[in-house]
Amino acid sequence: MMSPNKLAVLTVIFAVLGSVTCQGGGYYSSPPPPPTTPSPPVYHYPSPQPPPSPPTAGSQLIVGYYKNKCGAYVDVEAIVKKHVKATDAGMQAGLVRMFFHDCFIRGCDASVLLDTFSNDTSLTPEKFAVPNFPSLRGYEVIDAAKEEIEAACPGKVSCADIIAFAARDASYFLSGGGINFAMPAGRYDGNVSLASEALSNLPPPFGGFDQLVKMFAAKGLDAFDMVTLSGAHSIGRSHCSSFTRDRLPPSNTSDMDPAFAATLQADCASADGTDNTVMQDFQTPDVLDNQYYKNVLAHKVLFTSDAALTTDFMAKNLVRAYADFVPYLWQNKFGKAMVKMGGIEVKTAANGEIRKTCRKINSRS
Repeated sequence: MMSPNKLAVLTVIFAVLGSVTCQGGGYYSSPPPPPTTPSPPVYHYPSPQPPPSPPTAGSQLIVGYYKNKCGAYVDVEAIVKKHVKATDAGMQAGLVRMFFHDCFIRGCDASVLLDTFSNDTSLTPEKFAVPNFPSLRGYEVIDAAKEEIEAACPGKVSCADIIAFAARDASYFLSGGGINFAMPAGRYDGNVSLASEALSNLPPPFGGFDQLVKMFAAKGLDAFDMVTLSGAHSIGRSHCSSFTRDRLPPSNTSDMDPAFAATLQADCASADGTDNTVMQDFQTPDVLDNQYYKNVLAHKVLFTSDAALTTDFMAKNLVRAYADFVPYLWQNKFGKAMVKMGGIEVKTAANGEIRKTCRKINSRS
C-alpha cells in the first residue's frame, strides 16, 4: 500500500509536470487519486482567491528579439554570455539574485542599476536599500556587457534585457548546463528607482508561508512559482544578520537542526562586531541544484522563509518532489519560473527607454 506522503508527492509531481497552476480551486487543489489507489487521509484547506494579474503580463516579449536588430555580425545574447562566463560562482549567484530583486520592484526594468535618477538628492535609488546594499553583486558585469553591446549596436538593447540574459546564463553555468532555457526579450528600461519601495516589495528572510504567497501573488506568481524560485537559495552567501535573531539560540528557538545551528553560531561569531557571511547551501554552495530542497527537509536552512516551505501541506510535498526525484524536474520548472518572473510589469516605449548607460537615465523627464 502506498503511504499518504508518497501519494501526495506523486500528486504534486503530476501537477507540476502538467503545468497545473491550481487556478479556480486555489493553490491547494489537486486531482483525486486513481480509483485503484486507497484513499489517503482527507486534508481540508481554505481556497484563497487566485492571484491578481501583474499590471503588464510581458506578452510583448519574444525569444530571439535582437536577432535582426543589430546586424548579422552582432550577437547580443552571446556577448552577455561571454561576460557572465568570465566571472566566478559568487558573481554568478549575484546575477541571479539581481534579476529577482530587479523584477520585484517596479517590474523587470533595470531600476536596480540606477545610481541616481533625480536632481533631488533626498530620493535614494533602490540599489542602496537595506535588502540590496551592500550585498547585491554583479553591477560591473552588466556594465561591461552593456558597454560592448552599445559600441556595436547603439540605442537598441535595454539594460533590463541584459540583466535577464545574465541571470539565465548564470543559472546555466552554476547548474553545469542542467538549467537551460530561452529568455524572451523586448523590455524597456524604467526611469524611477526608490529605495523606499524595496522593503515593501521584496519578500523578507523572516517571512512566513502566507506572507510569501501574498507577496508573490502581488507579482502574478503563484505558490508553485514561489517554492520553485526559492531553490535559488542553493547558491550565494548571506550575512549573519539576516537570520541570527529569528533562527539561532539563545534569542530564538527554531526548528533548525541543533548541530547545524551550532556551526552557524561559530561561523557568525565576531569579536569586533563584523557581520560575517555564510554559504546558503552548506553542501553544494557553488552549484545551483536541488540540494536546497534536501536541506529544507533536513532543517538545515538559514531563513525562516526557507523553513516556511514545510509549514504548508502542498508546499512541503512539492519540496519533497524536488528533493527526491531526478534534478530535471526542478531544473525545468526553475527555468519556466524565471521566464514567468521576467514578465513582471514589463516597460514599453510608452513608459520606458533604452538607456545609453545602465547607471543613469537618458533624460530627466
